[in-house]
Amino acid sequence: QVQLVESGGGLVQPGGSLRLSCAASGPIFSIYTMGWYRQAPEKQRELVATITYSGNTHYADSVKGRFTVSRGNAKHTWYLQMNTLKPDDTAVYYCNADLRTIGGSSAYTYWGQGTQVTVSS
Repeated sequence: QVQLVESGGGLVQPGGSLRLSCAASGPIFSIYTMGWYRQAPEKQRELVATITYSGNTHYADSVKGRFTVSRGNAKHTWYLQMNTLKPDDTAVYYCNADLRTIGGSSAYTYWGQGTQVTVSS
């Protein structure tokens, strides 16, 4: 069974930094795109950043220049470095991945359980 597990959330003051981590495990053949989404209370889930297997990145306008998505040295891990955090960044952050499992013929999207990020003084 494929699992995605996030870590690194917490409470931080405005202007501070946090780094989120995501680790995927299970019978994974290949991961094509790794991403981060967030959902604030009473709002829809929105894309934050993605990175492809080849290293191409994409960011939401609201986080450009402040957040950086990267792949880890360990297999099937990726990160979201968040700097200059603002109260509007407060949300549950989810990692996701488009991946193909061993023996599978198509790629599907998998999600982590989410980690809370709260930006407040």
